[in-house]
Amino acid sequence: MIPFNKPFISGKEIQYIKEAIESGLIGGNGPFTKRCHDFFEKRYGFKKVLLTTSGTDALEMCAMLCNIKPGDEVIVPSYTFVTSALAFVREGARIVFADSSTNTPNMEAEQIEPLITDRTKAIVVVHYAGVACDMDPIMSLAAKHDLMVVEDAAQCIDSYYKGRPLGSIGHLGAFSFHETKNITAGEGGLLAVNDESLIRRAEFLWEKGTNRAESFRGIVNKYSWVDTGSSFLPSELNAAFLLAQLESLDEVQRGRKAIWNKYHEGLSGRTCTLRMPYVPEYATNNAHMFYLVCPSSDCRNRFTDFMSDKGIKVIFHYFPLHSSKYFKAKHDGRVLRMCDFYGDTVVRLPLYYGMSDEDVVTVMEAVRNFCVDG
Repeated sequence: MIPFNKPFISGKEIQYIKEAIESGLIGGNGPFTKRCHDFFEKRYGFKKVLLTTSGTDALEMCAMLCNIKPGDEVIVPSYTFVTSALAFVREGARIVFADSSTNTPNMEAEQIEPLITDRTKAIVVVHYAGVACDMDPIMSLAAKHDLMVVEDAAQCIDSYYKGRPLGSIGHLGAFSFHETKNITAGEGGLLAVNDESLIRRAEFLWEKGTNRAESFRGIVNKYSWVDTGSSFLPSELNAAFLLAQLESLDEVQRGRKAIWNKYHEGLSGRTCTLRMPYVPEYATNNAHMFYLVCPSSDCRNRFTDFMSDKGIKVIFHYFPLHSSKYFKAKHDGRVLRMCDFYGDTVVRLPLYYGMSDEDVVTVMEAVRNFCVDG
């Protein structure tokens, strides 16, 4: 069986974890955490970054920093993972779902503006498959209505919009280092703070609502409880694992992009009614995933069965949140046609660093055979 995913391992993870253990500093915010922070701030120009235990935690910090109160409205795409909305639900927000576009599962400014009311507080932008939403009109819309913009950049490491790193454009950005991502810590995440006015409070929230970071820098004589928050910071063991991965980021990206390009070149024009991923001119492709869009749910079911019979693991993706058991009764009843369509039709092909040329060819041949026989 060709698996859907295999986490990348650089070979330095155990060495760095051993160094962390031998240092005696295995709690959060130690030397390896600082080296990871330094990597992101220097490479991508984020004003401030904070490692978290998951992408979910990074989004929960975003919701707190947006100062969400019960009754506030937050606009979120329906075609996304549940945590894009969950973080704001926990702060009492009413979620208003936006539809996807016809070209990609991403949402567009034109879909967002009619949803804005005097209760709207924030827009959560999800860059599906690491491919950017058109951020300039979204940021202009947010400025017009005085709204916060949170980039759910869980899939977006090393991806860009008009030369700007994803996660650096909105007021806040959230990344994931789950085992399915290009770079992983097993579980892990990162908060990017791009609005300098939010940095100080972000540090409070990160350290259980205390001003511990200011105490360590000598700004205050002793730290105390000054805000809400939680224990969002990961241990040095996670940070050590992540650093080993980050040092190989360019190698990983070259390998993943080579596989993505082979798929794209080998399947273009030959996939019958299966639609290829679309990358707009303003966006780059970080090869987080290679997906196909089937014309119907019946076609997708036949495709997945066909690929399974060939020994190839392909998987569905999101079930639209507005149709989920939890959110269905809370949704305002609008039909989100494209979200429903993608929920029924998107299927992802195997893609991971180290995937052999032979396996890539096998997958492509199976897709082509489905187009003939399926």
